[in-house]
Amino acid sequence: VPSGRHTVLAEADSGPYHSLRQRPVSRAERYALGRSLRHKVPRRTLADWTPPADRPDPVGLIEDNHQGRVEGLIAVRVGRMAASPYGFLRGTAVVMAEDVARLPSTGITPVVCGDAHLGNFGFYASPERDLVIDLNDFDEAHPGGWEWDVRRLVASIWVAGRQNGATEDQLAIAVRSCVSAYRHELRRLAAEPLFARSFARLDVDRLAGQTAGPLQQAVLRSANRARNRTSDRA
Repeated sequence: VPSGRHTVLAEADSGPYHSLRQRPVSRAERYALGRSLRHKVPRRTLADWTPPADRPDPVGLIEDNHQGRVEGLIAVRVGRMAASPYGFLRGTAVVMAEDVARLPSTGITPVVCGDAHLGNFGFYASPERDLVIDLNDFDEAHPGGWEWDVRRLVASIWVAGRQNGATEDQLAIAVRSCVSAYRHELRRLAAEPLFARSFARLDVDRLAGQTAGPLQQAVLRSANRARNRTSDRA
């Protein structure tokens, strides 16, 4: 059913999550809900996109998005966006938001980052001062479709890979690997107690141990830079 300009093909009842006074939905019921939504919104439909005839002009959306920004910094922003397709994608969340707002979604609306672009992942210190990697930009966090964040992430992986000279076949493998890891991690977390899920994290040592060669060295270099970016230094 259309909701404003946002197309939602299935609506998940999130009422029980709005208050601790309401009876929680059992894990079995949540699993059943997820399976039922697959019939209404098959996973294959999440990959379809055709520009609609009334698609707004992307340049116009960008110009509207500049309203209220510091005038002297707009040229800097545009320059970075014009430097590469990756820079353009990163700076134009408003354009992608307009596009995905009309795509199928399940109606499950957790708090999403809103801009889960590859460039918005990085290292930061946990309260225990361990260096972890995760989304580190939540200035646009809001209840919304989880599909938006996943689409934003895999699109940025593909564009970043192109800019770094990867083949289309390599990019397809990278995107499938990302989505597969996302699916398996959600399945693992779904079986964990709520409190345990709250403490799930990916620290630098675990990440470095799961990589090898140039990627492992890149992880360690990024971690060393992050350790020097302290609040005192800032």
